[in-house]
Amino acid sequence: MSVLSRTKPMLVPALALMAVAALAGCSSGPASVGLAPGLSARMDAPGASLDRVQALSIVNAYRATNGLPPLASDTGLDGTAQALASQYAATGNAPKTPAGVVGMKLSAGYATFAETFSGWRNSPADAAGLNANASKAGVAVAFNPSSSYGIYWVLVLAN
Repeated sequence: MSVLSRTKPMLVPALALMAVAALAGCSSGPASVGLAPGLSARMDAPGASLDRVQALSIVNAYRATNGLPPLASDTGLDGTAQALASQYAATGNAPKTPAGVVGMKLSAGYATFAETFSGWRNSPADAAGLNANASKAGVAVAFNPSSSYGIYWVLVLAN
């Protein structure tokens, strides 16, 4: 008896189970929990604008899980982050950390802040930067459709 004929009876139910599981993962019933719209909004969509409050909120929730105080939103740092993000999008070169900034996180290519934050959180070096000794933050995004990555993110931390 060939290997295929011995494994075929087990293979069909296994494939059927995998198909059901895959389809179940695609459903979005009332029990599913979605992200806040400001975290899942695509920044390459016409008229897109970053919800800085929600973006900083997810960073602060992460910091809280590590026993750190929240960062206060700072409009001056938002301006700094926006200038850096625009420079990054225009040149494709990572900007240098400005004086007075204790930490800076950069990202390119992610369409939403949720994706960007997940990238930072899942990288040990970036995650350590999110936990920097800082008291305030600014966050920004810039979109350049003719650039290599399209979307460029900057988070700056300071005291």
